[in-house]
Amino acid sequence: MNSLPGHTILISPIGDSESELYSPISREVSRIYGYPTELMPLLQDLDFAFDAGRNQYYSTMILETLAIKAPSRALKTLAITHVDLFIPVLTHVYGEAQLGGKTCIISIYRLNEGLPAIDPQKVFLQRVVKEAIHELGHTFNLRHCPDHTCLMHYCRSERDVDQKSDDLCRHCKVLLEDELKKGQRGSHPPALRSDS
Repeated sequence: MNSLPGHTILISPIGDSESELYSPISREVSRIYGYPTELMPLLQDLDFAFDAGRNQYYSTMILETLAIKAPSRALKTLAITHVDLFIPVLTHVYGEAQLGGKTCIISIYRLNEGLPAIDPQKVFLQRVVKEAIHELGHTFNLRHCPDHTCLMHYCRSERDVDQKSDDLCRHCKVLLEDELKKGQRGSHPPALRSDS
């Protein structure tokens, strides 16, 4: 896949996210989606999305703000945060995306739970990269996949994330290729897709 001139996927850290995550995420984003990446913070804090009753941050509000702040050269924007995210119908989410839209977010907050004693940092990094690719997949109009090894499989726990491979299944690859050919020219507002 070749990227179109002037289009990048923006990786946007929020707050004190861990900088060692950006290079592996960038590499895998380019491998899967075929676009170059650029690192650019768009939000400094998320106080506007904080829900005191839940002690969590409402991810949908963050997506809406990111969509406004993203530069026009960004085909997609992937935000990375260390705060705990939620949507009203779920206790927490690993991330959320505008289905067929421009923005998505992942949280590393819960991805470091239940790490194995052997090589915990490697497993944590794999989880973060998988969730980044997953949420970006939704922005490219990919839905949840029933294949437990596919990156687009819906995960309810960190163990589910660990069981996924580092790639899309054959079916999702075909859907992505079709979506990339269309060029993302839809005029309707994007739907939202959350992942706990």
